[in-house]
Amino acid sequence: MNEHMTNVHPGARIGRNVVISPFTTIEEHVEIGDDCWIGPNVTIFDYIRIGKGCRIFPGAVLGAIPQDLKFHGEVTWAEIGDNTTVREYATVHRGTEASGKGLTHVGHDCLLMAYTHVAHDCNVGDHCILSSFSALAGEVDLEDWAIVGGGTMIHQFCRIGAHAMVGGASGVTKDIPPFIITGHNPPAYAGVNLVGLRRRSFSPEAISEIIAIYKAIYNSGMNVTDALAFLRDNFAPSENRDRILAFIENSRRGIVR
Repeated sequence: MNEHMTNVHPGARIGRNVVISPFTTIEEHVEIGDDCWIGPNVTIFDYIRIGKGCRIFPGAVLGAIPQDLKFHGEVTWAEIGDNTTVREYATVHRGTEASGKGLTHVGHDCLLMAYTHVAHDCNVGDHCILSSFSALAGEVDLEDWAIVGGGTMIHQFCRIGAHAMVGGASGVTKDIPPFIITGHNPPAYAGVNLVGLRRRSFSPEAISEIIAIYKAIYNSGMNVTDALAFLRDNFAPSENRDRILAFIENSRRGIVR
């Protein structure tokens, strides 16, 4: 670290083996774990925790106050998990008290590509990918292993299920259940994420079960309520069945069709 070319507050808690490149600003109430690389021209504002082994590329802005008129300067936080990469000009904002959360969370082993945005009080799980120019509005939830295509805008309060893949240039206004792919605009069900599930070592039996479940939901002619009742009556309880049922039954915005 070249102390003459950086602006690091002496109160910031910086781990071991952290590289801080020139022209980067790090404010006081910041925690950075061991073995991170912080590129040039990065701004890390107060009240953010960054895990170990992260890579932050030039122009990224982390921990800025939320773009929410209900925010009135209260102390809230953002956090980024271990081994997450934040590419050029990506932004992650702090939470708000008004949400009841006060925390924006990005998990472990995530990739936020260039120009992506994670707004206040979002919860991004582990192993998620936000492709370039995609943006999450406030209080969006991404479950583990979700992938968001480039140029996609996700509406406030939407949820993206685990292992789901959202097609690029989408305007998402409904929840996207686990394990599926969406295409078109507005997004619509385009099948099960077979490639992703195989890469993550789902068994052939588990994949067949997921396919059959979504045939009942999307291709049987039943409405969602009847399809869920059919699944409970005709599919034995399992981790994947129960995850899908719980996600849909707890959906506040409804699911994509």
